[in-house]
Amino acid sequence: MNRLLNILLLVTGLTPTIAGAAVTQFVEPPSLAPQVQNGQLAPVHNRLPEVPRLIELRGDKTAGFHGGQLRMLMGKQKDIRQIVIYGYARLVGYSPDLRLEADLLESYEVFENRIFTLHLRKGHKWSDGHPFTAEDFRYYWEDVATNPQLSKGGPNKILLVDGELPQVEFPDSYTVRYSWSRPNPYFLPALAGARPLYICKPAHYLRQFHAAYQSREKLARMVADAGKRNWMGVHVNQDRPYKATNPDLPSLQPWINATYPPSERFIFKRNPYYHRIDQNGRQLPYIDSIAVHIASSKLVPAKTGADESDLQARYLRMDNYTFLKTASKRSNFDVRLWQTAKGAHMALYPNLNTNDPVYRKLLRDLRFRRALSLAIHRFEINQVVYFRLVEESNNTVLREGPLYKPRYQSDWIEFDLETANRLLDEIGLVRRDERGIRLMSDGRPLEIMIQTAGESTEQTDVLELIRDSWQQAGIKLYSVPSTREVFRNRIFSGDAIMSIWSGLANAIPTADSSPGDLAPTSKYQYQWPQWGSYYESSGKSGEAPDLPAAQKLVELNDQWASARDHEQRLDAWNQILEINREQMFTIGIVNHVPHPVVVNNYLHNVPQTGFYDISPGAYFGIYRPDTFWFDEIRR
Repeated sequence: MNRLLNILLLVTGLTPTIAGAAVTQFVEPPSLAPQVQNGQLAPVHNRLPEVPRLIELRGDKTAGFHGGQLRMLMGKQKDIRQIVIYGYARLVGYSPDLRLEADLLESYEVFENRIFTLHLRKGHKWSDGHPFTAEDFRYYWEDVATNPQLSKGGPNKILLVDGELPQVEFPDSYTVRYSWSRPNPYFLPALAGARPLYICKPAHYLRQFHAAYQSREKLARMVADAGKRNWMGVHVNQDRPYKATNPDLPSLQPWINATYPPSERFIFKRNPYYHRIDQNGRQLPYIDSIAVHIASSKLVPAKTGADESDLQARYLRMDNYTFLKTASKRSNFDVRLWQTAKGAHMALYPNLNTNDPVYRKLLRDLRFRRALSLAIHRFEINQVVYFRLVEESNNTVLREGPLYKPRYQSDWIEFDLETANRLLDEIGLVRRDERGIRLMSDGRPLEIMIQTAGESTEQTDVLELIRDSWQQAGIKLYSVPSTREVFRNRIFSGDAIMSIWSGLANAIPTADSSPGDLAPTSKYQYQWPQWGSYYESSGKSGEAPDLPAAQKLVELNDQWASARDHEQRLDAWNQILEINREQMFTIGIVNHVPHPVVVNNYLHNVPQTGFYDISPGAYFGIYRPDTFWFDEIRR
């Protein structure tokens, strides 16, 4: 009788009322209807949480229809993880205006930025139909994160506050609480990351690979069958939610990989238990599946131009734009220009920790860093390399963000050789050799080797133009290409004097975003790798900052981390940005570089403009690809 009732409800389009939901009638995706009719799958109203997440589509986004397969191109098999990034179902996530909001969670509460109470959606299920409950959080914490066999280094460092582990509680089946004695402002942003902090696992699936829940005999068979050394290797291999390499692993994402690697074509199918709906009661995602074709990264622009992808941005660059725009006239796609969210598309990183004492003294002199910046002809670079499509700028926050101030972008970036030469003379660099190159205090010519990772001819073009203008200031520039590994090792070891790399990763932060990228907190900050290493290792490696401005940045970063309210965090951010503006620890060149995004003409709800960057937007993620839909011609 129940099965007949469900079929009747499916055919008529009626569904029972679900208490607490804003929409009480739900529409079954047609591709799942046969499974519902033959009893393999429960009807949609039984698959959704009691309170689904309602995504109301308004303005430039319209409610759509189910169906269709989205084609994408990736350059290597490991890139299938991009679908997990794009899908962007997170416990909490960023909205398009960069507010944190509950997503997989129904709600959450924060007290003093140190006690986080997470409320799950009752009736929410994993992609295999098993309930998603606090047990999945308990399994992660007790059986994975704090299990020394599975997590030899202990829980993720984001979960430690000054070495203190959180108190983790599970008051009931739908509530989880993380508590620290001091604030942990990194916790929620980590849950919302493009590569999120996973604090829950599908316990019902992973227990079969865990020694605490299986007999030795069964584990031994699994280890032998998998070709692993021990049960931990099997467990880790089966539990790769970000890499998406195990189709059997239950998921909460909108699409789940259904293809075992290796393969040249991966199919991601809709999650029948996905938790979001639109205002018409249609369960999201609209699109039934995603087909990811693996091709050489060098061929992706050509294949995209041949209309082999419906939504493509990865592996495309601005130098592909003219070709793609021409191809769009004979093919069925549009080429849009989104912005990147980096503080600088390219920036120079003076290594304040370089081993050479003469260069180290120069690079730590503010007048020298300003002179280097003033001797860069950014307008010429914009005109020659970027066809005047970008903005000349320091490496700083973008004007689209709430923390922006015009002086952060504009100070010390005008091409001013007179001032640059005056500053260099003030430092004492007045003697020159027969080439006109200034001589340093030890008599050596002022020749700056700029390390590059050798990954972009664009960097070479930019450095050629800087070489010409620096020559006029009496500075000789040499570029030193290498592999990324060698590039980083030269910087970390102090052998590098200067390097070129992209700028501030998240240049549209809010006061609640971490300012750590602007203070010495990581060895991967190429302007002060030894100071950063000292911070992240708690003094076990690297060197303590001995420059007052850098010391102040560390202090302000710690103040931000311990702040208990928004105003205190905002004050720390403003001071950090002001110090970076004043000190020019990095030398930005241009930002607002457009990124081509190819969109099939039959695909709807993809924004005309947007930010294409991994942080904080997860590329397409914050624009909710589960709401993209094909019109009838492509369905």
